[in-house]
Amino acid sequence: MNTKPYRLLIFGAGVVGSVYALRFAQYGLDVTLLARGKRLEALKRNGLSYNDNGTVKQISVKTIDTLENDDIYDYIFVPVRYDQAKSSLTAIKNNKSKTIVTLTNTIGYDSWLEIVGDRLLPGFPGAGGDIKEDVLYAQFGSEKHQGTIFGEINGRTTERVKELAQLFESVNLHYEIQKDILAFHISHIALAIVNKHFYTNDGMVDIETARSVNILSKIASDIKQNLHLVEQAGIPVIPPETKAMGELPESDIISRYRQMLSNDFIIDVKLGNHAISQKAEILLLDKMFHEWITEMQA
Repeated sequence: MNTKPYRLLIFGAGVVGSVYALRFAQYGLDVTLLARGKRLEALKRNGLSYNDNGTVKQISVKTIDTLENDDIYDYIFVPVRYDQAKSSLTAIKNNKSKTIVTLTNTIGYDSWLEIVGDRLLPGFPGAGGDIKEDVLYAQFGSEKHQGTIFGEINGRTTERVKELAQLFESVNLHYEIQKDILAFHISHIALAIVNKHFYTNDGMVDIETARSVNILSKIASDIKQNLHLVEQAGIPVIPPETKAMGELPESDIISRYRQMLSNDFIIDVKLGNHAISQKAEILLLDKMFHEWITEMQA
């Protein structure tokens, strides 16, 4: 199905960057992974190691540690944490590639637009997991609303959006072109920041504590409150599944979270190494979300 020989760069070799690189490489696309430090050494030494139904496999992926200004790609994907996004985009600023797809949380785009201008195409990843001892344990969402989300800030379906959709179709990935990408990002942050209740001063709570009434009651209460605040600010809560979550009784939200936390993969996502590394991002987004709500209420 892929009729165009796209040249793709993934700027960052964490869980999300690695799983997209893996899928693109498996389908024979021209993909390069920008990595640094120990992650780069591991990729050069062993290739991209990944778990495939209990078996560790490797695939060869091109790597670089520096992006030259004249090294041009059809799409540069930036799957980094929100607290790393500005520095990553600054590193790309002088590169001549025309489209930069951010796959991360955010509460707005102004600071990013100041750096890369209208090359910015905001999105959100449809994948999650963990990296353990240099092996990728990750997967993509299995339904369309769990796919990769992307869309122009102005809501238009441009040629680059259509081409990106074709690219995802060519590698059999679910995606959604989101007409109101800002509403999606704000709605998602309202849900994501409740994960702050899983953090301790020096790491994460254990699984028993995570599934306790004490923790899950705080999460359920925050979900309902946060989504209500988004609606009060005049922002539609999307997708419908997120809106529906905010309308559930707290007891149902607790049950749903408890069920999720009986799945080993979800436990890795919520409480594993990747989650620990997200602490700064979650706490920063929590602060920014409530500052934004205060501003909207003023």
